[in-house]
Amino acid sequence: MRTDDLVQALVADRATAQSPLGAQFAWALGVGLVLSAAGFLLVLGPRADIARAVATVRFDIKIVEVILLAATAFALVLQIGRPVPARGWRTVALAAAPALLLVTVVAELLAVPSNQWLVRLVGTNSRVCLTAIPLMSLPLLAAFMVVLRRGAPASGAVAGAVAGLAASGLAAMLYATHCPDDSPLFVAVWYPIAIAGVTIAGALLGRVLLRW
Repeated sequence: MRTDDLVQALVADRATAQSPLGAQFAWALGVGLVLSAAGFLLVLGPRADIARAVATVRFDIKIVEVILLAATAFALVLQIGRPVPARGWRTVALAAAPALLLVTVVAELLAVPSNQWLVRLVGTNSRVCLTAIPLMSLPLLAAFMVVLRRGAPASGAVAGAVAGLAASGLAAMLYATHCPDDSPLFVAVWYPIAIAGVTIAGALLGRVLLRW
């Protein structure tokens, strides 16, 4: 039997033994998001001026960027649990959020005087950002890891990294409604640092937990 045939046979055996991975990931998303949202509402909650903020372009674009990251990363998670390398539109789509963020950063640099760049980049809430996003990612990352262990990812490290990226993207989506710093300069620095930390943690966990 060829290696490809063996892989397909293993996938078929797993599919008949348990519910499809897509359904399991949907449950993982629901459970993880409920737990993360509960923690968010108990500790942080939406910003006090949320009603005014939603009428501003910077806030709206920030929300769109994190939703786009969360959606594209989760779409890749749905594929990464199978024993074939991730490819196709899901991988390419991951570039959408960074591309949009790059455009907004350039627009901000053109629209704001240079003596305000550092002020907007540093912001007022960077420590909370670097703490809240990783902590709110934990329930989601744990839920995704449980499902990935039932699959057969081609690379445990890559699958763990994608799970971490999706979890932190979803956590960033929640946190963005609390964060008072809407400048793309702030978003382009502190959000990626927090997200990268969870992504790296996911990769390290994946190397250990997702071997098969």
